[in-house]
Amino acid sequence: MNEPQYNVSAIDASGCISNGWEMIKPNYWLYFGVSIVTLLMISCIPCVNIFIAGPVMGGVYLIYLKAMRNEAVDFGMMFKGFEKFVPLMIVGIVQSIPEVIAQVFRFSVDVGRIGLTNGSRQMGDTGFAIASGVMIMAVVVGLVFVLIAAVWRILLMFAVPLVMEFDLSPIEAMKLSARAATSNIGGLILLLILEFLISLLGFVAICVGFFFVLPIIYAANAFAYRQVFPWVERNFQNVPPPPGTYDGGFGRGM
Repeated sequence: MNEPQYNVSAIDASGCISNGWEMIKPNYWLYFGVSIVTLLMISCIPCVNIFIAGPVMGGVYLIYLKAMRNEAVDFGMMFKGFEKFVPLMIVGIVQSIPEVIAQVFRFSVDVGRIGLTNGSRQMGDTGFAIASGVMIMAVVVGLVFVLIAAVWRILLMFAVPLVMEFDLSPIEAMKLSARAATSNIGGLILLLILEFLISLLGFVAICVGFFFVLPIIYAANAFAYRQVFPWVERNFQNVPPPPGTYDGGFGRGM
């Protein structure tokens, strides 16, 4: 099939947020339930979550994209992503690479901090200076890594819905996502900033408020994807019409 075409500089960040809320508002608790189950599956199942994150998010995108076309949606659709398990699993694993590295780095820092703390007590001021320098370096490396992880997330943001909507391989979907994201980088950055602020407000609301704004964030991401990759009806007539359908007279009597 032909590669899906994408729009350039097409993302209206605030529009994604407002349109997402208006779409889910009439049936909010369905989207809330989907969001909670999604969060539990991709965050609270150690080891397994890295393999199912892609398929789970594929089902989530399917629900939101169907709702945008005014099609009926139900809770069970969130598991439709498992019908494309292997390609979505691969995309999910690649997307989670920064998270895995961050976990390893955090564990290493914690172990090193314990060792340096014990060592500095024995070495006095010199040991304390060494420990402080190492911790400062760890903070700097951590900040750089956060920036890299944010860029990684932006580049691969459209890969999962691309696999769900089109018969693309994981590599094709990720490459196309990176090109489309780069062509819409300003809108995506603004969207992530707005989503961060919304999440922050959720945490301020006794922390649990984050769970209630999560459906809005998922909806906003789906709208951003649709603005970049507009829906094109693909049920074209492939069978030629029978002779005489258009009642043309050209060639008669020859």
